[in-house]
Amino acid sequence: MLIIPAIDIRDGKCVRLTRGNFDHEKIYLDEPRDMAIIWRKQNAKLIHVVDLDAALTGELKNFSKIKSIVDTLDIPIQVGGGIRSVDDADRYFDIGVYRIVIGSSAVKDPSLVSTLIEKYGPRKVIVGIDSDQGVPKISGWTESVSKHDYELALEMKDRGVERIVYTDISRDGTMEGLNCEATYEFANKVKMHITASGGVACKNDLNKLCKMEYLGIDSVIIGKALYEESFPCQQLWHTNESSMKLDTNFSTALKR
Repeated sequence: MLIIPAIDIRDGKCVRLTRGNFDHEKIYLDEPRDMAIIWRKQNAKLIHVVDLDAALTGELKNFSKIKSIVDTLDIPIQVGGGIRSVDDADRYFDIGVYRIVIGSSAVKDPSLVSTLIEKYGPRKVIVGIDSDQGVPKISGWTESVSKHDYELALEMKDRGVERIVYTDISRDGTMEGLNCEATYEFANKVKMHITASGGVACKNDLNKLCKMEYLGIDSVIIGKALYEESFPCQQLWHTNESSMKLDTNFSTALKR
């Protein structure tokens, strides 16, 4: 089970939201790159970055911040939020982003998904489905979609998508524990590679996910639980933050 730290960027800062509510924001660091260095130092193999401003407006407002992360780290960076055109995707791939996550456009412009997969392949283009009681939400979680989350996933599967980032909005940022039932049902219906997300609070949640690996759930994005040091090992991880240096010898195999 690959653990993927999340970095959400709003107004250029590293933040976390509760249930996607922009009025319930907590700023952790003014410079997202510094947080990325922390996660890398703690042995992250992949980092999930979201441009929250772009998710709302479609404008890649935090592009320079994301570029700074990509330029600094020696591990793959996965980026989502507001990618609504081939040009947006090209901009990210041109700076070295490992893969992109398509969210709202999977609903509003599904042909874009097909075009991007044809151009870059299914390993580079994945789809994010943010679900609220089985209903997908888009545009920064401000709009509902008139279909079930698994129906959207199956439509994307028909377009060549192989991986879904599945987020349970009701648990996201709450540290109330993963919604195992909803995640299980979704994975069981779509039969795809799944990256789970939303509400992971402790090692027990990870253990539950590991028992569902046979369904295709092979990775998990964790946000607030890492930031709030919910896992026992994190206090040790943070001991030497002030003197951190990147391990430049880290294998570049994951960049393939």
